[in-house]
Amino acid sequence: MATTTTAPTTTTIVTQGRRRAGQARPRGRVDAVYYWFLLPTLALFTLAITVPAVIGIFFSFTNSIGLGEWKFIGLTNYIALWSDPLILQSYLFTFGFSLVTVILVNIIALLLAVGLTAQIRLKTPLRTIFVIPMVISAIIISFVFKFLFSNSLPAFGTISGITWLQESILAKPDWAWLAIVIVTAWQAIPGALLIYIAGILSIPGDVYEAADLDGASKFQQLTRITVPLMFGYIVINVILGFKGFLNAYDVIKGLTGGGPGTSTYSIAMTVVSGLTTGDYAYQMANATVFFIITVLIAVLQLSITRGRNAL
Repeated sequence: MATTTTAPTTTTIVTQGRRRAGQARPRGRVDAVYYWFLLPTLALFTLAITVPAVIGIFFSFTNSIGLGEWKFIGLTNYIALWSDPLILQSYLFTFGFSLVTVILVNIIALLLAVGLTAQIRLKTPLRTIFVIPMVISAIIISFVFKFLFSNSLPAFGTISGITWLQESILAKPDWAWLAIVIVTAWQAIPGALLIYIAGILSIPGDVYEAADLDGASKFQQLTRITVPLMFGYIVINVILGFKGFLNAYDVIKGLTGGGPGTSTYSIAMTVVSGLTTGDYAYQMANATVFFIITVLIAVLQLSITRGRNAL
């Protein structure tokens, strides 16, 4: 009596392969090779970030000047921070500047993204032009704008008879911060723009076609379709922007140097000054407080956006 054998089907082969893979490696177990790939990055991060941070926190409880002998002084440095007008001014300026710049950057970047994804001519070359500021060094940008604010605009104000333009905005303590906002936003908008373009392109075109059929205006489509469906991208830009602006240093250093006086001194500038003025331990205490505040802000941002539309 002859027996017939049937060739295994593709489904049978795949099923058997999955069974063998499951037997060979239990579910949930990570192959050791992945840890070997992670180890170099983890080691570099620990040596470059974690270890210096721990050392800095340790010395914030001492009277160290960065070298030589030192002794523990407890919370003296932390207590002194609250009565230091320069520290308080730097916190006030940094958070105010960051908030204004985040709002300005995201509004302009979103509007540009909407325009550069619309059916307009030359949109591809325009995208390239708008991205150029992102690849230029911040210190170079700040020097260029410093020349414009200090020479070109006052000269134009003199020729045109515009009184308030005849004096450099960088020399006015009440308005120098605005120059920093303008320059920082000019460089930060391209990065946010790219993220918003990616977000808009991910929205199905059928949604806008249905909105057109229902008679929705372009503004209604922007506020009721584009913005809600891009909430995850907006969250990313806000978090990245706020994090970057809180650590502002290059643009401020090149544009105003913290002046006039100390009106545009940022937290990062006060911390760096401790390396050259002998206030190492004191500024390490300042950096520790700033680190705690930024962690709390990050936790607050995540708690607010948790459960919302994300990527």
